Amino acid sequence: MTDKKLHELFKEELKVINIGLESFAENLKGEGFDAVQVDWRPPAGGDEKMAKLLDEVESEKIDDANKKAVEKIQKSDPVLIGVGVAGKDLPGMEGKMILHASPPNTWDNMSGPMQGAAIGACIYEGWAADEEEAVKLIESGEVTFDAAHHHNAVGPMTGIVSPSMPVWIVENKTYGNKAYCTLNEGLGKVLRFGANGSDVIEKLKWMEKILGPALGDALAKSDGINLKNITAQALHMGDEVHNRNKAATSLFMREIIPYLLQTDYSNEDLKEIIEFMGGNEHFYLNLSMPASKATMDAADGIEYSTVITAMARNGVDFGIRISGLEGEWFTAPAEKVDGLYFPGYSEEDACRDLGDSTISETAAVGGFAMAAAPAIVGFVGGTVDDSIKFTKDMYEITLDENQNFTIPTLSFRGTPTGIDLRKIIETGILPTINTGIAHKEPGIGQIGAGLVDPPVACFKKALRAFAQKYNDKI
Repeated sequence: MTDKKLHELFKEELKVINIGLESFAENLKGEGFDAVQVDWRPPAGGDEKMAKLLDEVESEKIDDANKKAVEKIQKSDPVLIGVGVAGKDLPGMEGKMILHASPPNTWDNMSGPMQGAAIGACIYEGWAADEEEAVKLIESGEVTFDAAHHHNAVGPMTGIVSPSMPVWIVENKTYGNKAYCTLNEGLGKVLRFGANGSDVIEKLKWMEKILGPALGDALAKSDGINLKNITAQALHMGDEVHNRNKAATSLFMREIIPYLLQTDYSNEDLKEIIEFMGGNEHFYLNLSMPASKATMDAADGIEYSTVITAMARNGVDFGIRISGLEGEWFTAPAEKVDGLYFPGYSEEDACRDLGDSTISETAAVGGFAMAAAPAIVGFVGGTVDDSIKFTKDMYEITLDENQNFTIPTLSFRGTPTGIDLRKIIETGILPTINTGIAHKEPGIGQIGAGLVDPPVACFKKALRAFAQKYNDKI
């Protein structure tokens, strides 16, 4: 370029394309210049080994497998068909077995809330008279533990399921698979947050003897309740069906109450049941979770697929499962939740990330649908703009937009669907999760709610395992 042309260049209006730190573009805009920010990141965050693995797992076979997995997610039709009993209805559950939030864990390694809930389950079942007896029983090895996901079940927070507990039975009508979840106890000092006092046990017994059977009798008079339809409606009414279930709970009550009124239960029992559901805005959480589980299980076990079919955390580890690596867990230490704490509590009091409820995000709701629930920010922190941004970011790591779950504030765009392991590694964007926060000590309960990122290490482990399994085949 000649000196003359260079001189003329500097007389022209400055227009800038900025790649890198956004603050550079903002400074130029502040001075009155046009600046376009390009959101560019080095592939795999600059990790050469991960970038190489990404190159190795690019093939039509993987793309075709992922299309098949997403199609199964989109076509799944979870319907609530009944209420069963865990020890009788959950596959593979037998004897003095207690299920817990996944991934797999052992008594010695459990978080405080999970140990507290396991102790409570032993007392509830009548295996022990008090906490001391329960601990002795557990340490003797007479009680066995397993991850709820291994028995087609999910549970919020500690996820504790013992044999006598009533469980929702959800059937994926499209593919015939079933999923299960306990009934929601409400907020406060409850078993799922590690509480195990006499009031907790008394409520569990009422749920076993009255609530569960009554709801089961009511469902027997119906043709089943379509949970996919309820979730779709609730997203248009301000829920995201993980941490906000106000609309979904109301919609469910509208469906179930007419059948409840046809049962032989007394007016006193019916009044107590209806008041319990109406006073528990999270009642639908334990329905949206097995609906999500039934959906994602249908997409599991597809050879070559990099779609994530489960995310779960047990208060110690965060784990994921990949469709093409059926049955394997890839784990890393769970993070602390960044959120809003109830008065008198702080992050120092908090248990690490806990619960199977991240099956919601895996199935395109929860944190992935936060733009549909702007009021959620009052519970988990942030702003309305943040809730919209969280959802928009999730489109970067998913394969499709949901055909049934749409978001009014995004012009009815479908929620981000089909989390692709490869896209997480490539972009460095982690799944957005909103969740409750349990106290790290048993018996205290919920102390807040907020947002948490999964540990990136579990996704890297999964990609390595996927490449190792499939490299010679693709």
